Amino acid sequence: MKENCLERMERIDAKRKMADFQVKMGMNYDFKVKYAAIRAREFAAECDRRELNYHVSVGGLDSITLLLFLRSIGIEAPSISASSLEDPSIQKIHKQLSVERIKPLKREDGTYWTKAKVIQEFGFPVRSKELAAKIELLQNPSEKNKTVRHAIITGETGEYGGNQKHSRMKMSQKWLELFGGYENETEGTDYRTPDFLVSSKCCYYLKERPCDLWAKEHHSVPYLGLMASEGGRRAKSLKINGCNYFGASTIRSAPFAIFQRQDILQLALDLKVPVPEIYGTIEQKEDGTLYTTGAQRTGCSMCGFGIHMEKRPNRFDQLRERSPKEWDVLMYHLCKDENGNEYGWGRVLDYIGVGWRDIPEGIQEVLDGFKEV
Repeated sequence: MKENCLERMERIDAKRKMADFQVKMGMNYDFKVKYAAIRAREFAAECDRRELNYHVSVGGLDSITLLLFLRSIGIEAPSISASSLEDPSIQKIHKQLSVERIKPLKREDGTYWTKAKVIQEFGFPVRSKELAAKIELLQNPSEKNKTVRHAIITGETGEYGGNQKHSRMKMSQKWLELFGGYENETEGTDYRTPDFLVSSKCCYYLKERPCDLWAKEHHSVPYLGLMASEGGRRAKSLKINGCNYFGASTIRSAPFAIFQRQDILQLALDLKVPVPEIYGTIEQKEDGTLYTTGAQRTGCSMCGFGIHMEKRPNRFDQLRERSPKEWDVLMYHLCKDENGNEYGWGRVLDYIGVGWRDIPEGIQEVLDGFKEV
């Protein structure tokens, strides 16, 4: 009989590995930097042994810091980025550091996928990549995904999932109320359905697949600036597999996997990393906590993953100040509904309860600070 997911977790001793990783996450800064250097060099040596090339996948401040960290310890590797997704100030740093720009995938008509085209075709990236993928399954029912859809609504996983009754496959009640309505007839529920599509495919067409194709062409595997402390769908994998992973279909190194946010900012200071303007500058609070005076996190300007957790001014508020025309397109003119009415992120944010229309009192002063950065 095929091994279920619970049996696999027991076989690979996942609980112990995650506990050991958690201990390393709690170690001091000096330990983590030395540990990262050891893991990075081990990865390069193993790649050499396997006759593999390696490169650095670069995006925002974390991975820019990774690139300069690797150079500082003698690892000279090509660097690539789907730069078109990044803020212009990040693209400027990429150019200074000679990061190679990777284009999005081509469409059947010979044009390249753009952020707008992906959303128009597949839907909006809402909440997180994991949840968006679940909603996308609910929106596209088939006999093949019937068991998974049932697990998303009820938490009951079936045989492969170890016959769990309350698995983490189930969406939280908040999101079920908003997006679970696709299964009302089959599950006897009374949830809502949105009047827009949801998808996790943006990264695939604009970043992941293009970079994978580059890597395949160059027989190369990546160094990534991932940290388990960021959470998300990759956190568990990092905790189980560690910094370096040589799997059957995936090979990667994440030397900063055990880092916290404070560690990466301190390393950026130590290495004198050029900080893109969108982040402002790295400063220190009275209690010693490091922070960036501008954006704390960056990414594609059209990405909504995590927006529901941000305090205002959120990323779209900041975009409104930096680029009013782009903000207007994103909020109002991305898509057309069945009646021919244009809409954008504004409709989505209203539906999930995220403010965006009016600037609350006291926020404008903060936004003015972003303008000056």
